[in-house]
Amino acid sequence: MTALTTAAPRRPRPRGRFQGAALGVAAWLAGLLFVLPILWMVLTSFHSEADAATNPPSVAASLTLDGYRAFFGAGGGASPWPPLINSTMASVVSTLLTLCLALPAAYALSVRPVKKWTDVLFFFLSTKMLPLVAGLLPIYLFAKNTGLLDNIWALIVLYTAMNLPIAVWMMQSFLSEVPAAIIEAAQIDGARLPTILWRVVAPIALPGIAATALICFIFSWNELLFARVLTGVVAETAPVFLTGFITSQGLFLAKVCAASLVISLPVLAAGFAAQDKLVQGLSLGAVK
Repeated sequence: MTALTTAAPRRPRPRGRFQGAALGVAAWLAGLLFVLPILWMVLTSFHSEADAATNPPSVAASLTLDGYRAFFGAGGGASPWPPLINSTMASVVSTLLTLCLALPAAYALSVRPVKKWTDVLFFFLSTKMLPLVAGLLPIYLFAKNTGLLDNIWALIVLYTAMNLPIAVWMMQSFLSEVPAAIIEAAQIDGARLPTILWRVVAPIALPGIAATALICFIFSWNELLFARVLTGVVAETAPVFLTGFITSQGLFLAKVCAASLVISLPVLAAGFAAQDKLVQGLSLGAVK
């Protein structure tokens, strides 16, 4: 008669728990390194110019709203509302146009069979490899000869063309996860291509579309080089307006930090509002 012995359950090794704790501490430290400059910018925006210019910086200095008053033109300066409206219009309209053009292209590359679709995607992505400075002079001459200098619609068309390759690349990955059976069922029911795109494919791929829209909005809002060259007074955008705070009299840190925070708020608000769709969309495109 043999005795039956049962093995005792293994306990987690202390070394594994120590490694997990060490990784957690390292992640928190890395997060603080990324967030610390933003927190410092926020704190500096509430300081006076004298306190912001001290070396070493004065952390416990008194707080004031002078930087924000100067940004909104309380001291007789230029109003920031026209540049903010121009940036909003250029970013929102170009993002909508990009999505309207990228969705059919991504559908053709993912759902419909296309020969050598990887070559097509590489061609789309290769257009982003061109340095922006290389195309600055031809675009400037074209805008000058067509009367589109200092015109917000020139920026809208330009931002749409700049964001279209990355939008097609991202949405192709998202749309490839749409079940083909749903599309075939819609075709059997007599749905045409526009109906399939906007009523069948788009609702299923909504997280991916939201992630693509957020990326395009951020790229358009932060663009500075072409906006600086192609705009003047009428179509001036928020990043161009921000560079105006760097004057020959010096750099006013409190005013610049206040302006940077206000101009960054739309992007932060859009990211916070769409964070669940962004995470879900990026995860959808990454899982195969």
